[in-house]
Amino acid sequence: MRSPWHTRQFSEVGYLLLFLSLISLPNIDSHTDASYSGIENETPSVAPKFLSRGHLYKVIVGETIELPCKVQNLGSFVLLWRKGSSVLTAGHLKISRDPRFKIVGDYNLQINGVKTQDAGDYICQLGDQENRDQVHTVEILVPPTLRALPHNGQVTARKGSTVTLECKASGNPVPTIYWFKKDMFSGPTHLSDSSTLILENVDRHHAGIYQCSADNGVKERVSMDIQLTILSPPEITVEKSWVHAAEGYDIELVCIVHGDVNSEMLWYQNSFLLDATDRRSMYSRDDRYSLIIRNFQSSDFGNYSCVADNALGRTKKYIEVSGRPGPADFISPALSGSLDHYNLTWTIETIPALEETKLLYRRLLMNETYQHPGKWHEFHIKATAVRTDNTHYIMSYVIKNLEHNAVYEAIVQARNKYGWNEISDIHQFYTRNHDLLLDLDMEYKMGISGGVKNKIWITCVLLSFCLCLFETYSF
Repeated sequence: MRSPWHTRQFSEVGYLLLFLSLISLPNIDSHTDASYSGIENETPSVAPKFLSRGHLYKVIVGETIELPCKVQNLGSFVLLWRKGSSVLTAGHLKISRDPRFKIVGDYNLQINGVKTQDAGDYICQLGDQENRDQVHTVEILVPPTLRALPHNGQVTARKGSTVTLECKASGNPVPTIYWFKKDMFSGPTHLSDSSTLILENVDRHHAGIYQCSADNGVKERVSMDIQLTILSPPEITVEKSWVHAAEGYDIELVCIVHGDVNSEMLWYQNSFLLDATDRRSMYSRDDRYSLIIRNFQSSDFGNYSCVADNALGRTKKYIEVSGRPGPADFISPALSGSLDHYNLTWTIETIPALEETKLLYRRLLMNETYQHPGKWHEFHIKATAVRTDNTHYIMSYVIKNLEHNAVYEAIVQARNKYGWNEISDIHQFYTRNHDLLLDLDMEYKMGISGGVKNKIWITCVLLSFCLCLFETYSF
């Protein structure tokens, strides 16, 4: 009994013998009177000639390709298609058993549903005595595929360690890999163009979703996401490190925990652990932890701390709760509209009324290479102010008898019934020159901008005018 291999070999041999017999037959003209005198005496009147040319064909895997083979004056000769040593067709006779191969048109070779193994040289051979042939090269294009390491797309690392993210891509041509970090607000940020992404000394800012993408120009780019989680001791930021309060009001202290959201949060007042009471409650939402104190009492003043604990460590942040005024925040533009006076305007946070305000200013003697501050001039001014809400005032004071075209600095300090606030930051301002006309547009540009602050600036101008009238008629 013959094996399948022997049967296949016998069949291929049979096809080849048939092909050889075909190309060995003489070209007999039935209308000639000459007798047959042998194959060597029979030559075609016109030699066959290739009309098509060899070419490089690129085709995407799964698609269909047609390789041309056009011959002029073929006569009785037979065209042979082969790939390497494998014969595919002989004339219109199919030799290959692969159903994807067939002859279309005259002698074009069609391959349906091309596979990666179909790449290579295809030869259309003319079975004459010269064995002339035409070669087509087929390149199979394969869209990119990706494989992320680890396969589950989840990576966990400790703070301070080095993390290596890896993606492997395959396809033809060889795909290029791109790394991005996703951000729901600003969009993806491009990081690297390699198969691996190395992150050193990682912290909570490295945590998030990383995306590797592969592209080789064949069909669409493919992408995979890797979630990076950083394990670290909790990190805390406070919403406000100084909170103003007064008896009878409600306040909220806020600490935000970054990193491990499963951290345990504890609240302390002056080193004493706090528990929930009818006036005191603790809330948390995601990474935001709040301590709310209702109907504030004098015993509630002091230093508070929020303490976050997890398996890797403990972190503490402090919040001061005080009845004293907050520091002055200057809102007047830097450039004065006058030669010899300046309208200094600021806001201040306080619930109780202000009882005293102290203003200090000095001139700066300066040129391009030299700067020397002068002596401070101190004024205690009555706290005449406009309250903008339950916790803020707008105050203004006109500083007179200034030098024109000069640079000055000012600071402000205020007191309510709980005491003096912290001294303000230094505010620098300028008086104008004789030759400089008042330019409201310049004053606007050098001053504050934005809708809310612009309204405050207009209020300050009106307030300054009123205070000027008050000072003029009160002294």
